[in-house]
Amino acid sequence: MDAKPDADDARFAFGENWRSFIEQLDDARIAEAERSLQWLLGCERLDGRTFLDIGSGSGLSSLAARRLGAIVHSFDYDRQSVACTAALRARYSPNDPQWIVEQGSILDRDFLGRLGSFDIVYSWGVLHHTGAMHEAITRAAKLVAPGGLFVFALYRKTRLCGLWTVEKRWYCRAPSWAQACARAVYVGLLRLAFAATRRNFHAYVSGYRSNRGMNFAHDVHDWLGGYPYESIRPSEVAAQMAILGFTQVRSKVQPYSTGLFGSGCDEYVYRAPA
Repeated sequence: MDAKPDADDARFAFGENWRSFIEQLDDARIAEAERSLQWLLGCERLDGRTFLDIGSGSGLSSLAARRLGAIVHSFDYDRQSVACTAALRARYSPNDPQWIVEQGSILDRDFLGRLGSFDIVYSWGVLHHTGAMHEAITRAAKLVAPGGLFVFALYRKTRLCGLWTVEKRWYCRAPSWAQACARAVYVGLLRLAFAATRRNFHAYVSGYRSNRGMNFAHDVHDWLGGYPYESIRPSEVAAQMAILGFTQVRSKVQPYSTGLFGSGCDEYVYRAPA
């Protein structure tokens, strides 16, 4: 993830989590990632279209875009995340000149200045971890070619976002045993919530890969530790994108929640002015 650390320099080790995740990656997860992209972009193939993956993380979305025919450029602030993306490229698309992987920051003007523009700029669950979310949104939007698509996901603002900010800062600094305890408490409370509402927790976990090919345990660790952390209302997204001249193509907005178990990500697709 791209990040601008706070003054206390607390920051989650996103790359370590992704390194563990890609060890479990299989064809079924990749297929789910492809289906997610196809829904967001409203098309089956991306042949010849340029695709920028901001905060590539594990590299799964970049891989899905490449398999759909896009010309991919991936970058991430976290060097271990860069290594994960490079490892997926080496595994599934070795020596591919149409998939570039590098380290960089969405907050680095010099770096952005040499990227150029892209048909599709994609950033799923990243810009809210930069420490400067609104600035990151604006800079990412400026990388979209005229008439191109900006595809992104951001944490939904809830009443408990302030509490989660404190928790995440603590989690990043906590020893591994304390983090493990926090995860156990979180999952235990989630089980109770499922039982209270007569939902099947086991089915939820076993079917979790349908969520863009992700893994429940890794997402829990990512949620509890994902710091820096910001969140935003859909109306605030709409206002900022309108100022930038973008028009909304589609969105997938979470139902209202107090945020007791997290805020969840709202997904947006906007088109740049032609």
